[in-house]
Amino acid sequence: MRAPIGTFEDANPATERRELLPPPVAAAVTAEMILVDTDPAKADTADFVAAYGPELLEWSANCVVVAGKRGQDVTLAACLVLSTTRVDVNGLVRRHLGVRKASFAAMDLAVGETGMEYGGITPVGLPSHWPLLIDAAVVDTPHVVIGSGARRGKLIVPGKTLAALPGAVVLSGLGV
Repeated sequence: MRAPIGTFEDANPATERRELLPPPVAAAVTAEMILVDTDPAKADTADFVAAYGPELLEWSANCVVVAGKRGQDVTLAACLVLSTTRVDVNGLVRRHLGVRKASFAAMDLAVGETGMEYGGITPVGLPSHWPLLIDAAVVDTPHVVIGSGARRGKLIVPGKTLAALPGAVVLSGLGV
């Protein structure tokens, strides 16, 4: 499979377009990450692939913020899975975090803690103390299309690069 970069008219090294990124993402992008400028109204996966090509579904991954609770303690984590799957929140995530209950974090909490826009949250630039749970299938994908931290734009990143992000733990079966 070749990288999906040719699908986009405006693709540049993310390090050269930091002004389009939220501060935590701008500070964390690296040379192998490509930023493509996309319509913010088409940021959600279904709208994105409808606008930019259905073949992009196989390259796309979603990052969600999860809140795990044990008593009064709350653990925030991010999970990255291919867009054709969903996060096993109540199974693998809950067990991995060692919590009694896990659920998707409230929008205001996710946005406030990440400094990113809802619908564009990315694993690049997350708080370094957070666990970043990545499905093994994402890491095995040569290039992955992920959020840019904003609804405008996407990052194209080698799957193996994501496994090297701070807090990253690669788990088989995270995406079901």
